[in-house]
Amino acid sequence: MQTFIIACRAAAFTLILTGVAYPLLVTGLAQLLFPWKANGSLVQDEGGQVVGSELIGQGFSHPAYFQCRPSAGEGEAYDPLASGGSNYGPTSRKLRDRVISELDRLKKANPGAASPVPAELVTASGSGLDPHLSPGGVRWQALRVARARKVTPERLEAVIRRNIQDRDLGFLGEPRVNVLLLNLALDRQFGLPREGGGRR
Repeated sequence: MQTFIIACRAAAFTLILTGVAYPLLVTGLAQLLFPWKANGSLVQDEGGQVVGSELIGQGFSHPAYFQCRPSAGEGEAYDPLASGGSNYGPTSRKLRDRVISELDRLKKANPGAASPVPAELVTASGSGLDPHLSPGGVRWQALRVARARKVTPERLEAVIRRNIQDRDLGFLGEPRVNVLLLNLALDRQFGLPREGGGRR
């Protein structure tokens, strides 16, 4: 019985320490030191309305907006609760069919774009929710966006260049562009698209 009581005390102490005190401490420090990141890195438009998170990709179907990588989620695309890769192997028939379908869609939506289509535009990221593209993946779509917004490619390129994020600490990762932030920058620079008037 004495051993059982000691075991219960140890379990209760461990539970309180690791299940209550530690999470509260970490949550409190995060709210104090990094409140924007701790609350989901939510992005607002010019009107102060939350339009998404800087950390999660989202679908843009309007031709005046740049599009993210495909989502690996089933059903509702870019569902943060369905985060995860597709796990399709290089010999997967489903992967091949998906890539062929994406290639066909992209070529129809982007007439006149250079070939080949960047691989990142036809494959999902490891999380299935990546909000970033390489500068090359963005520029491949630029002609379509410039035509839809009735602006010159040079003016669009200036906005793209301003939104390229460098490597972290100067050497980690690759240069990248957050597609949601870029699309919001387009709206600030050129206004909402006349046709449709929305981001979807």
